[in-house]
Order: sequence, then C-alpha cells, then structure tokens
Amino acid sequence: MDIEEVNTILEKYKNKTEMVINALQDIQDRLYYLPEEVLKKVSEKLNVPLSRVYSIATFYNAFSLVPKGKNQIKICLGTTCYVRGGEGIMKTLEEHLKIKSGETTEDKKFSIETVHCLGCCSIAPIIMVNKGAHGRLREETISDILKKYQ
Repeated sequence: MDIEEVNTILEKYKNKTEMVINALQDIQDRLYYLPEEVLKKVSEKLNVPLSRVYSIATFYNAFSLVPKGKNQIKICLGTTCYVRGGEGIMKTLEEHLKIKSGETTEDKKFSIETVHCLGCCSIAPIIMVNKGAHGRLREETISDILKKYQ
C-alpha cells in the first residue's frame, strides 16, 4: 500500500477529528499495522495533533505499530487451555511457522501472540485466527488449520 492509498482512505475522514479511531482501523485493516509515516498523515489530514494520534494508536490493543501478518493467530494460554495442552499447541505453531510468539513470518502471512483468555474455556485449548475460533485442538490438527489460511 502506498501513501496515495492512505490518502484515499483518509479523504472520507478529512477534518473529522472525532474519527481518528475509525481512520486508524481502516488503515490497519489494509496494512496490518500503523507505520510512523501513516500516523503523521492521519494527524495532518484529520487536523489532530500527532501526539493524540500516537496516544490512541498505543492505547488500544487492537492497533499495532509493528508489522503483523495477514493472519493473526492468538493462542490462549489461560489456565484451562494450558492444562488441556495449550503449551504443546503453542510449540507446534512455532515449529510449523518457524517464529515465536510476538513475531511475524518473513512472508507476512502469519503472526502469533499469546493471550490469557479468549473466553472459550469449554472448547479449550483454543486459537483464534483472525476472527475464527478453532477449539478442542490437538497438536496434529495445527497443520490442517494453517493450510486453510495459506
């Protein structure tokens, strides 16, 4: 995505200072993160101080200032998931993708992050890939799940 695409997205929010979050969401949906030059452009186009844009981008967990993969995997390591094999699922994901939690694959297709709870204890262990939940996991099912997102 080039800066012209960012400008196109921002046109619908021009001088609407109350729409910073919406603008950042739209941009992150395309880039999978918010680079510094984009934050500056949002500040300029929406007529909002850069410090405020940065404060919003760093306050909400939904935003990231570092590149994320197209498919973002959240693995629950809360008590129930951990007891039911979550740690093994995590190791299997790391082996398949050749990255650790908090990292993104070189091809930018996948990112992994651990979370403490996804609120799905009844189907533990569980991962979320983007907005899709995959529960009652076994280590041998991880490969098939990842293939769906290639």
